[in-house]
Amino acid sequence: MEVKTSKTRVYISLPKKYVAAFAKHYELDHWLVIKELNPYVNERYVRAYFREWGTVTACKIKMRPNLEGKKAVAYVRFSTEDEADRAEWAGPHYIGGDVEVKQVVSPKVSCFSPAYAQWL
Repeated sequence: MEVKTSKTRVYISLPKKYVAAFAKHYELDHWLVIKELNPYVNERYVRAYFREWGTVTACKIKMRPNLEGKKAVAYVRFSTEDEADRAEWAGPHYIGGDVEVKQVVSPKVSCFSPAYAQWL
């Protein structure tokens, strides 16, 4: 049986009560998605900001065009679900301006897949 891998990561927003059931079938990475981020904030700053609540294992910022101008979206991965919980619950967050923070999960990507290599 051939297993196909996607080149893009899938982020899933689930109510907390369903995460455990989902984790029975998939190994999960725990992320925060930070929306409305000032486009002048860099990944190093975002990593340092969230380090207070746990181990940040990945951070990626992507630019998203917005009707009022350009805004960025940051994806911050924590080593455990508990760390992501603490970081989300510590809000509201101010990172170069008011931001919206939402916790998501993502099935782990094999370290040998091309999709994983983009996060290294």
